[in-house]
Amino acid sequence: MGEVQKSLLSLAEELRKVENLDDNVIKIILLGLDNAGKTTILTRLALEEVSNITPTQGFNIKSVQSQSLKLSVWDIGGQRTIRTHWKKYLGSTDLLELAELVEEESLLGVPLLVFANKQDLLTAAPASEIAAGLNLHTYRDRTWQIQACSALSGEGIQDGMNWICKNITAKKK
Repeated sequence: MGEVQKSLLSLAEELRKVENLDDNVIKIILLGLDNAGKTTILTRLALEEVSNITPTQGFNIKSVQSQSLKLSVWDIGGQRTIRTHWKKYLGSTDLLELAELVEEESLLGVPLLVFANKQDLLTAAPASEIAAGLNLHTYRDRTWQIQACSALSGEGIQDGMNWICKNITAKKK
């Protein structure tokens, strides 16, 4: 059995364990392409040191407290071989971070947050350009936000978390 299959089986086991999460726990799936900064964002959210991040092989799960909410944040690797399996792990997701999956039936109405990461780089596309490229303005079935950030410096991450907390609380009511 290859590494990808082992990682997916491990992920499936973890999902079964948390499928019946307490209503006070918000499940967030953090998806994106290779080297997008997903793990750095997750590490920053967990208030851990971000200086020694390695690419995710499979997935990471961290519990994060933000305002009065408990968040279960799932960082799923962006390797091309894993992407075809993303849809299997999206049930009961409270927040989505990848525009390609917004049309999934199980995700209709789920708020969408797009972190426009790596804004500390001169070559980074501005958040407005990314929003236009993803056609975010066409999403009428959900609230959405694009948040410029730098996972390395932490700039913009808390603003994204504040948006999450505000919109998830509103959705749960």
